[in-house]
Amino acid sequence: MRFLIVGPGAMGCLFAARLKKAGNEVTLLDYRRDRADFLNKNGITVEGVTGEYRAHVPSVTEKIPGEVDVALMCVKANQTGAAAERVKELIGPTSRVLTVQNGLGNVETLGEIFGKEAVLGGVTAEGATLLGVGHVRHAGKGETIIGPGGPNEGPVSEIVTIFKEAGFDARIVDNVNDLIWGKLVINVGINALTAITRLKNGRLPELKGSQSVLEEAVREAVAVTESKGIHLPYPDPLERVLEVCRATAGNIASMLQDVLNRRVTEVEYINGAIVREGDMLGISTPVNRTLTGIVQTLQETYDEQLWEMASKKT
Repeated sequence: MRFLIVGPGAMGCLFAARLKKAGNEVTLLDYRRDRADFLNKNGITVEGVTGEYRAHVPSVTEKIPGEVDVALMCVKANQTGAAAERVKELIGPTSRVLTVQNGLGNVETLGEIFGKEAVLGGVTAEGATLLGVGHVRHAGKGETIIGPGGPNEGPVSEIVTIFKEAGFDARIVDNVNDLIWGKLVINVGINALTAITRLKNGRLPELKGSQSVLEEAVREAVAVTESKGIHLPYPDPLERVLEVCRATAGNIASMLQDVLNRRVTEVEYINGAIVREGDMLGISTPVNRTLTGIVQTLQETYDEQLWEMASKKT
């Protein structure tokens, strides 16, 4: 199967390397020539729970000739529209566009560009940290779920089979929207807090202050999901978020990775999404509004922030 991985971040490189290692035709699409050149010269290096290996995946900055079978969207949510426009000509009548991105709105944005029938929603619990260009630490394994399913022998079934052959724990569901919201609630509790505190996931439930904020952010998100009639894929949302914190204790959350690397974050599509949905439903979301505002301020003032006080001789 011919895959185009859109975005050479941690998740994009992980999927590209494993799919290539399993014998698929894989290409990475980047917007930076220097990074694409580095990847073409050095390949992708993966270390962590699945061992250490290197995969040479062609990386391009221009549109590749011919159609692809699957375009896997691994860019930040704020880049979805622009990235989709870049690959639009590669999507034929039998191609599928699959998103495993964080946040709300990606499926809808892609559907507007490619048509709803071409788009598959997905969530992944794979944990990956980008240590450098093309260097990924596979921090933890987890399910990758996509849908809607369609025919038993159709393209979605084939994608899942190939993902399994590449070592991913993959399965199909018909109502992927509930799963996207389920992942959103988890990210709402973890991501912004790690970005602000600069702590790894496992510390959040261990500190009274951060746990209190986490709990309130999750409660607001759950109030929104209940009002919308969303059926979350776990019985106790708060306990599920705490479980994820403990299970990924040593992980550096994606939003914290963005802040540490002085990049634009996805906070508007995670905590900010809860604020927007709450406003439309008449549900107050003060904690998520505050978290969103603080992270937005951080990403707008990277060059102004003070991390050390200069000592003065007296």
